[in-house]
Amino acid sequence: MSELIDGREIARAVTADTAEMVAQLKARGIAPALAVVLVGDDPASDVYVRRKISECGKAGIRSIERRLPAECDEQSLLTLIDALNEDRSVHGILVQLPLPAGIDSMKILDRISPEKDVDGFHPVNVGRLSTGTGGLVPCTPLGIMLLLDTVIDDYRGLNVVVVGKSNIVGKPVAMLLLEREATVTVTHIETRNLPDIARGADVIVAAAGAPHLVRGYWVKPGAIVIDVGITRVVEHDGTTRLVGDCATHELGHARAVTPVPGGVGPMTIACLLKNTAIAAERQA
Repeated sequence: MSELIDGREIARAVTADTAEMVAQLKARGIAPALAVVLVGDDPASDVYVRRKISECGKAGIRSIERRLPAECDEQSLLTLIDALNEDRSVHGILVQLPLPAGIDSMKILDRISPEKDVDGFHPVNVGRLSTGTGGLVPCTPLGIMLLLDTVIDDYRGLNVVVVGKSNIVGKPVAMLLLEREATVTVTHIETRNLPDIARGADVIVAAAGAPHLVRGYWVKPGAIVIDVGITRVVEHDGTTRLVGDCATHELGHARAVTPVPGGVGPMTIACLLKNTAIAAERQA
């Protein structure tokens, strides 16, 4: 039977470490603060924002909520970001996605100061990640590495298959794994013979957003599987449930797997708090 990697428990430990770091910063007169910007009234986005704000309190981080109406124009949002960039009491800026139609998400994210880009999406931080020269690391890939660290001592020479090449997860986690000297294969929708490629992996990171894409026969005995996907599916009786990219019930022969929910998700928010504290320390 495979081991379940408990993301909730590990996230609590990461948040506790962040809280200690925040306390040390406050003792030096630095009060880490995260500004969360929400445009419009999307219910799912509202839930995510409130959860992030709630978690800030657990780490002692001051949260600042900025809401703009759905009909606001792009320039209004850019003006707000400029003001937050200039505000020295704000150490991290997060713009909740998706943004309403008519607003260029990339333009907005690029406007955030790299030093305050706690999501790690700014081109400067992406460049620093790709060259191994520091910068703020995207939260989900950072969380994935912290999960893997609980079951892997030495990455050197391990064969890792990343399913999905998104800028948010697939590409950055591949770069982090390369820094650890793993041999990384990044696959995507046009990859041929994906099950055969996956069967050669010591570690699979599934981040395609395709429910139950990774089946049991894709996974060799003893492999480690990180399931990043999360999709809400409707059952025959009308109820809904969250499922990942992996058919977890078929992975009893794996060494370790992450559950959905309760795996990668909690780590993403914990790493957002961690990045905010790191950003505050660097700005100080």
